[in-house]
Amino acid sequence: MEASKSTTAATPPSSSDLQLLPPPPEFDSHLSSLIYGLSQQVQGAMENMLKMTNEVDQSSAEVTEEIEKCKDSTLEKKKVLEEEKEHFEKAAYTVLDMLTNGDSR
Repeated sequence: MEASKSTTAATPPSSSDLQLLPPPPEFDSHLSSLIYGLSQQVQGAMENMLKMTNEVDQSSAEVTEEIEKCKDSTLEKKKVLEEEKEHFEKAAYTVLDMLTNGDSR
């Protein structure tokens, strides 16, 4: 029986035994420091993205407003051009009517 005790004492610990050992305190502190630093970077990046998103939303609203103004202006110009077209058509028909009635006299 003593022979079996000496063989188990001389064998290195198995991988399952190593997994049960807690990490050294300096490893835990270093890991916590890395995680904290990473979380600070992520938070900063998210704040920057939020600022950019707000800027994009504001710019988008301004662009949409400008598009609406241009659309209104274009519709107004179209209305004026259609009125001018009608005026010139009436004038042209009047001239044609005068020419055709003048030829028949």
